[in-house]
Amino acid sequence: MTDVHYLLASTALAWLMIMAAAELHTPTWTRAGFRLAFGNRDDELPEPSVLAGRAARASRNMLENMVLFVALFVAARSAGFDPTAGAAIFFFSRLAYFPVYLAGIVYVRSALWGVSLVGLGWMALGALGVVG
Repeated sequence: MTDVHYLLASTALAWLMIMAAAELHTPTWTRAGFRLAFGNRDDELPEPSVLAGRAARASRNMLENMVLFVALFVAARSAGFDPTAGAAIFFFSRLAYFPVYLAGIVYVRSALWGVSLVGLGWMALGALGVVG
Protein backbone atom coordinates (compact mmCIF):
# COMPACT_ATOMS: atom_id res chain seq x y z
CA MET A 1 0.00 0.00 0.00
CA THR A 2 1.09 3.56 -0.61
CA ASP A 3 0.98 6.48 1.78
CA VAL A 4 -2.21 7.72 0.13
CA HIS A 5 -3.82 4.31 0.63
CA TYR A 6 -3.07 4.56 4.36
CA LEU A 7 -4.50 8.07 4.45
CA LEU A 8 -7.71 6.84 2.81
CA ALA A 9 -7.84 3.70 4.96
CA SER A 10 -7.43 5.79 8.12
CA THR A 11 -10.20 8.10 6.95
CA ALA A 12 -12.46 5.11 6.28
CA LEU A 13 -11.62 3.70 9.71
CA ALA A 14 -12.53 7.00 11.35
CA TRP A 15 -15.87 7.00 9.51
CA LEU A 16 -16.57 3.39 10.54
CA MET A 17 -15.80 4.23 14.15
CA ILE A 18 -18.17 7.22 14.07
CA MET A 19 -20.91 5.13 12.48
CA ALA A 20 -20.43 2.28 14.98
CA ALA A 21 -20.66 4.71 17.88
CA ALA A 22 -23.85 6.26 16.48
CA GLU A 23 -25.42 2.87 15.78
CA LEU A 24 -24.59 1.58 19.24
CA HIS A 25 -26.13 4.67 20.84
CA THR A 26 -29.30 4.80 18.73
CA PRO A 27 -29.69 1.33 17.20
CA THR A 28 -31.69 1.68 14.00
CA TRP A 29 -32.76 -1.97 14.17
CA THR A 30 -35.16 -1.02 16.99
CA ARG A 31 -38.25 1.13 16.49
CA ALA A 32 -37.15 3.68 19.12
CA GLY A 33 -33.59 3.80 17.81
CA PHE A 34 -34.81 4.19 14.23
CA ARG A 35 -37.06 7.09 15.26
CA LEU A 36 -34.21 8.80 17.10
CA ALA A 37 -31.58 8.17 14.44
CA PHE A 38 -33.70 9.46 11.58
CA GLY A 39 -35.47 12.20 13.47
CA ASN A 40 -34.36 15.71 14.30
CA ARG A 41 -32.94 14.53 17.62
CA ASP A 42 -35.29 16.93 19.38
CA ASP A 43 -36.20 14.11 21.71
CA GLU A 44 -33.82 13.44 24.49
CA LEU A 45 -31.33 10.73 23.62
CA PRO A 46 -31.03 7.86 26.07
CA GLU A 47 -27.90 7.46 28.13
CA PRO A 48 -25.39 5.44 26.12
CA SER A 49 -24.64 1.89 27.14
CA VAL A 50 -21.14 1.09 28.36
CA LEU A 51 -20.27 -0.21 24.89
CA ALA A 52 -21.79 2.81 23.14
CA GLY A 53 -19.86 5.12 25.47
CA ARG A 54 -16.61 3.34 24.68
CA ALA A 55 -17.33 3.51 20.95
CA ALA A 56 -18.08 7.25 21.20
CA ARG A 57 -14.87 7.94 23.13
CA ALA A 58 -12.81 5.84 20.71
CA SER A 59 -14.27 7.63 17.69
CA ARG A 60 -13.64 11.06 19.26
CA ASN A 61 -10.07 10.03 19.99
CA MET A 62 -9.66 8.89 16.39
CA LEU A 63 -10.93 12.23 15.07
CA GLU A 64 -8.58 14.12 17.37
CA ASN A 65 -5.67 12.03 16.14
CA MET A 66 -6.73 12.27 12.49
CA VAL A 67 -6.18 16.03 12.65
CA LEU A 68 -2.58 15.40 13.69
CA PHE A 69 -2.19 12.55 11.20
CA VAL A 70 -3.34 14.63 8.22
CA ALA A 71 -1.22 17.63 9.24
CA LEU A 72 1.91 15.51 9.63
CA PHE A 73 1.16 13.54 6.47
CA VAL A 74 0.93 16.77 4.45
CA ALA A 75 4.01 18.23 6.13
CA ALA A 76 6.05 15.10 5.44
CA ARG A 77 5.02 14.95 1.78
CA SER A 78 5.66 18.69 1.39
CA ALA A 79 9.16 18.19 2.77
CA GLY A 80 9.81 15.41 0.25
CA PHE A 81 9.63 12.65 2.88
CA ASP A 82 7.72 9.45 2.15
CA PRO A 83 5.29 9.05 5.10
CA THR A 84 4.26 5.48 4.21
CA ALA A 85 5.94 3.78 7.17
CA GLY A 86 4.54 6.25 9.71
CA ALA A 87 1.11 6.14 8.10
CA ALA A 88 1.12 2.33 8.19
CA ILE A 89 2.10 2.28 11.86
CA PHE A 90 -0.67 4.78 12.61
CA PHE A 91 -3.32 2.90 10.62
CA PHE A 92 -2.63 -0.60 11.92
CA SER A 93 -2.33 0.51 15.53
CA ARG A 94 -5.61 2.43 15.25
CA LEU A 95 -7.24 -0.54 13.54
CA ALA A 96 -6.31 -2.73 16.52
CA TYR A 97 -7.17 0.05 19.00
CA PHE A 98 -10.87 0.13 18.24
CA PRO A 99 -11.86 -3.46 19.10
CA VAL A 100 -9.51 -3.42 22.09
CA TYR A 101 -11.16 -0.22 23.36
CA LEU A 102 -14.63 -1.70 22.81
CA ALA A 103 -13.58 -4.81 24.78
CA GLY A 104 -12.41 -2.61 27.65
CA ILE A 105 -8.81 -3.84 27.69
CA VAL A 106 -7.29 -0.74 29.26
CA TYR A 107 -3.52 -1.23 29.19
CA VAL A 108 -3.40 -2.73 25.71
CA ARG A 109 -5.62 0.11 24.47
CA SER A 110 -3.19 2.68 25.85
CA ALA A 111 -0.21 0.81 24.39
CA LEU A 112 -1.82 0.77 20.96
CA TRP A 113 -2.51 4.49 21.22
CA GLY A 114 1.19 4.95 22.05
CA VAL A 115 2.19 2.93 19.00
CA SER A 116 0.06 5.22 16.84
CA LEU A 117 2.03 8.14 18.28
CA VAL A 118 5.21 6.46 17.04
CA GLY A 119 3.74 6.61 13.53
CA LEU A 120 2.90 10.29 13.98
CA GLY A 121 6.36 10.95 15.40
CA TRP A 122 8.02 9.22 12.46
CA MET A 123 6.16 11.47 10.03
CA ALA A 124 7.05 14.54 12.11
CA LEU A 125 10.72 13.62 12.15
CA GLY A 126 10.60 13.06 8.40
CA ALA A 127 8.95 16.44 7.84
CA LEU A 128 11.70 18.06 9.90
CA GLY A 129 14.40 16.25 7.91
CA VAL A 130 15.69 14.35 10.94
CA VAL A 131 15.06 10.95 9.32
CA GLY A 132 14.92 9.86 5.70
